[in-house]
Amino acid sequence: MTSAQDLRELNEDDLRNRERDLYDQLFRLRIQKAMGQLDAPTKIREVRRDLARVKTVLRQMAPAPSGEGPRSVRSAASGPADVKS
Repeated sequence: MTSAQDLRELNEDDLRNRERDLYDQLFRLRIQKAMGQLDAPTKIREVRRDLARVKTVLRQMAPAPSGEGPRSVRSAASGPADVKS
């Protein structure tokens, strides 16, 4: 398992390669599971989480779209936005 801090030290090309490798590894694990040959079922969870970490770091590295401020996540608890007709 790779920590997010370790991933932040890599450049974008290395992260893209890691993302591609994790997708490939996840595909192979799913094939093994379908064929009943998967020895460690928890490996799928670990690979999915590592992939999510890589994608998160890549998203954080990407510049914010022009015309918008810094990226922020709206709280789900705040409910839907008010829409006026």
